Amino acid sequence: MTGGPVATPRGTAFAGLLLVAAAAAWIWLVTRWGGMPAMPGTMGLDLPVFLAVWTLMMAAMMLPATASVAALYARTITTRQTSRMAVFTVAYLLVWAAAGLPAYALAAGLGRAANLPAEAGTAVAAAVFAVSGVYQLTPLKDRCLARCRSPIGLMLRYASYPGPSRDLRAGAHHGAFCLGCCWSLMLLLAAFGVMNLWAMVVLAAVITAEKLAPAGPVVARVVGLASIALAVAVFWFPALAPGLTGGGMAGM
Repeated sequence: MTGGPVATPRGTAFAGLLLVAAAAAWIWLVTRWGGMPAMPGTMGLDLPVFLAVWTLMMAAMMLPATASVAALYARTITTRQTSRMAVFTVAYLLVWAAAGLPAYALAAGLGRAANLPAEAGTAVAAAVFAVSGVYQLTPLKDRCLARCRSPIGLMLRYASYPGPSRDLRAGAHHGAFCLGCCWSLMLLLAAFGVMNLWAMVVLAAVITAEKLAPAGPVVARVVGLASIALAVAVFWFPALAPGLTGGGMAGM
């Protein structure tokens, strides 16, 4: 399979529900945070609130690219489809919610770079861009992306899961591959600003293209090279990383 999985009538309705859920998350984010400037660190949020906002962000950014995989999984379910697919989706989002814990710690730590001399913040931003870019070019990124793009093998594996925990395990397993594929892109939010809505829109488009477009692997490599280029350019243009250098990039 060269592109993303194709939805069939059985799963199309559920894929549509996920897109509606993603749209609702986007509306909340734009309504709540639209127009705010990108700020360093955790935006002043404590951990529980940060995790709630982070999970909404992940729902907005990840569900559109995951809807077709969820639709394919729905084809394997013959009973209680709605409730079981809800479990699959919740398990998937719980993986991303758990990723909010290290994201919070990283944002809090890197946020302090904005209070350091400008040169230090710029150096940290360059390191963030470089780490993200290099990972985009690694075999591990390729492997995780391949599982997200061609999940037939995963569907066969999920079908072998016994008992009522099948949907929970399947959602968490797919979420883990998705996290392995996309964490380097989420890392860029540390440089652009955790609640920089323009950055979120662009990264969501990149994630969707990587997973669903025929040239998805090429997109991943181009983004990796662009991120490495930003690691160099940020020394001349610190405003490229407003989340770490205090540049004045608006949230949306």
